[in-house]
Amino acid sequence: MLAARATSSITSVKSAFAGKTVRGSVATKAAVVNTTTVGAVSNTSWMPGSKHPEHLNGALSGDFGFDPLNLGKDPKNLAWYVQAELVHARFAMLGAAGVLIPEALTKAGLMNVPVWFEAGAVEYPIANTLTLVIAQVILMGFAEHRRIYDYKYPGQLGLQDDPRMNSWAGIEAAVPTGGINGYPGEAFDPLGFSKDSKTLEKMKLREIKNGRLAMMAMLGFYVQAGATGKGPTENLLTHLADPFHTTAGSNFM
Repeated sequence: MLAARATSSITSVKSAFAGKTVRGSVATKAAVVNTTTVGAVSNTSWMPGSKHPEHLNGALSGDFGFDPLNLGKDPKNLAWYVQAELVHARFAMLGAAGVLIPEALTKAGLMNVPVWFEAGAVEYPIANTLTLVIAQVILMGFAEHRRIYDYKYPGQLGLQDDPRMNSWAGIEAAVPTGGINGYPGEAFDPLGFSKDSKTLEKMKLREIKNGRLAMMAMLGFYVQAGATGKGPTENLLTHLADPFHTTAGSNFM
């Protein structure tokens, strides 16, 4: 019996430090290593010694109990914040890639484009402007309309007789989805990750973790641009060339 308990405690400690979910009786012992048990599910807390707020019960992907201001105490607000974070995370991942990749390729001599915070000053030909309008106004407008509508009226997308859809109804009906708010699947999941529930949960957790990292990265890019007037790739190369003298402290704002 003692050996079994010791093995269970070791498993709890390893799982807690690895950020993995601990289930069953192991979750009870995992509380000593900064986890909060909710039913049969245990989540690692975002800060050592902190406890999950009551409204964060471990049901959400990436739930580490972080809500120091209790902004999600109201269930309606929490549902909206979940969707808002998800969208911002996806935009941040795209933005981070759009900042890093062109600058890295330019440094490598494979492209010749301005640094990300000067890209908007470039005069684009009419063809590129039209492409930008189509992408931002029409395609993004459709996606945002769909997202908001699905949030307000889940399960009603594509209903031809719904007056709230107006002229979008025919288009909505032509684009099949799985009906999960934020994770529509079907046409928006060409690789079929959402077909298996376990795989979907893993991908949701990975996405929100990477998205949160990307949001912090974008914040760092903004601060770097203001402090140094350079892009993140150039900042990195400058730091690597002289790591002891080129640091955040040497560019204090």
